[in-house]
Amino acid sequence: MSFLSGKNILITGIASERSIAWGIAQAMRREGAQIACTYPNEKMKPRVEGLAEKLGADAVLPCDAASDAEIAELFSELGKKWEHLDALVHSIAYAPREELNGMFLDAVSRDGFNTAHEISSYSFAALARAARPMMRAGGALLTLTYIGSLRAMPGYNVMGLAKASLEANVRYLAQSLGADGIRVNAISAGPIRTLAASGIANFKKMLAHFEKAAPLGRAITIEEVGNAAAFLCSDLASGITGEITYVDGGFSTVGISERFIAE
Repeated sequence: MSFLSGKNILITGIASERSIAWGIAQAMRREGAQIACTYPNEKMKPRVEGLAEKLGADAVLPCDAASDAEIAELFSELGKKWEHLDALVHSIAYAPREELNGMFLDAVSRDGFNTAHEISSYSFAALARAARPMMRAGGALLTLTYIGSLRAMPGYNVMGLAKASLEANVRYLAQSLGADGIRVNAISAGPIRTLAASGIANFKKMLAHFEKAAPLGRAITIEEVGNAAAFLCSDLASGITGEITYVDGGFSTVGISERFIAE
């Protein structure tokens, strides 16, 4: 029997077949989960509906993560489809493009800072609060982060701060929901060519450096992130909460790669 058989899982953030959320959705569906997806606006609706059809998703529902009313409506509608929710995947992040150009101090603004934190971090807590009544012991919440939360990365700028906030969010949510038997974790994925990555200047050069420095000597795939996500949202990970799991080919573990010394 597949290890997510019988699980109802809500996945946010699917934007294309290159999305990390798409890799997660595919892995979870492969392992037997029933899937529901969200789309952020009418422009994205047809694209997400097409991908959801490929998954055989139970529901495709609107949700602007910046709107408490839409978040509440999401779970009201989801409750008409499912009696309970076993897992929620938060794959939502955003910062205005101008915040990701040049050096952090030259680019950061009050409005951009607030927007990045509201969409990329606060939305996880907002979704968790709204999902809580539908969840039961053994449930799981999962979000996506990046090592730019710990190390300054060129062009990542305010998103690094927002991801640091998100990782703290994981720990505090894990503490808040532990008594309910609900686990909260994050995956810190290595750089992947996604739509979101296209907004980061010099991303190709950063990816080349990553591939040279990572012990595995290559980029990771959305499928590898999906497999880790499926595990973390399953009963196989029943003792894991409040953790940031790195799926990055070992990049986070090294200082200077032997490949650089060998050149």
